[in-house]
Amino acid sequence: MDLTYSDKHETFRQNLRAFLRDRLPEHISERVRLGQRLTKEDHEQWHAALQERNWFAGHWPKEYGGSGWDPVERHIFEEETARAHAPRVVPFGVAMLGPVLMKFGSDEQKNYWLPRLLSGEDWWCQGYSEPGAGSDLASLKTTAERDGDHYIVNGQKTWTTLAQYADHIFCLVRTSKEGKKQEGISFLLIDMNDPGIEVRPIVLIDGGAEVNEVWFKDVRVPVENLVGEENQGWTIAKYLLTHERTNIAGVGYCSEALANLKRIAGLEYQNGKPLIEDPLFSAEIARLEIDLMAMATTNLRVVSAAAAGNAPGVESSMLKVKGTTIRQELNDLTRLACGPQAMPFVSEALEPGSNVEAPGPDYATAATPGYFNNRKLSIYGGSNEVQRQIIAKTKLGA
Repeated sequence: MDLTYSDKHETFRQNLRAFLRDRLPEHISERVRLGQRLTKEDHEQWHAALQERNWFAGHWPKEYGGSGWDPVERHIFEEETARAHAPRVVPFGVAMLGPVLMKFGSDEQKNYWLPRLLSGEDWWCQGYSEPGAGSDLASLKTTAERDGDHYIVNGQKTWTTLAQYADHIFCLVRTSKEGKKQEGISFLLIDMNDPGIEVRPIVLIDGGAEVNEVWFKDVRVPVENLVGEENQGWTIAKYLLTHERTNIAGVGYCSEALANLKRIAGLEYQNGKPLIEDPLFSAEIARLEIDLMAMATTNLRVVSAAAAGNAPGVESSMLKVKGTTIRQELNDLTRLACGPQAMPFVSEALEPGSNVEAPGPDYATAATPGYFNNRKLSIYGGSNEVQRQIIAKTKLGA
């Protein structure tokens, strides 16, 4: 594999950097840099700026309104936006549902929903996990019973990210209890404004409430909102999760977190010297940097294979495990580098527009909340324990 970038890709990188300099709002990039929470309006403003260049869903095929980026361009986009402290594109619509509709949706569903995803007219969230069905997703119990031209949905989803902003949710529901658990699941598109839906925020240990419980009580969903065939939702779920797990690795964001860690270690002192000069601490940084370089190379190998038309398989699980582990270790070292400065945990200081000031330097304000919040990385998208089982079974035959 050639690790050098082509002239086409270097030109794309330079155009992207110029765009980020000109169109990324300063107040948004500053919030991202400081680890502050973003509002729905922040996300929508950034999505609209990207869509002006047709880059909101640049990875979509041109036939569906995207730019048709190849996998290398997608890799460069993640790398450069992380370096510029741009928000990650909220993935549920364009990165998750969009590809599902392209592959499994009817022509009517594609023609209706895909343009609305591009315009940002609809905000989506993901209804997969339940209290008794997280990594064991096939054990889900939310039901959808056929009643003429509708399904009647009852049950509960949990850990639903940004459901407080969403006006639609794509859901895995149980439409049959016959046969294997996986064979009775279907994939439904549900309007969050329908009667019978309740969203309850879950306040996390970092003080934020980005995840929610979503309750369904006798919610009527039109049959035409079924994606694919009834009881074939497990195939769609696996397809979507493969894309999600590759994306979770976050090579670009790991790289920026590493650079931030080095900056902090150069500013904080221990025994009269910058922390970066401490041999034990600098050895930890070096170990993580080597791991990150190896992961980035693996990611490029997967990208290269995808460019040749090969879909990611067990490699997505490998990237998910390694990427989330590295990000958590970077959070841990950043918190340690800040030392006592990270101890005053003032959650209110992370809210946009807050007049609450946290003691200490600005880079320490989000160190502890970031550490707490990203403990979730090794759990969502399929826990790392489950991913290791997938790797063992698929590659080792264990």
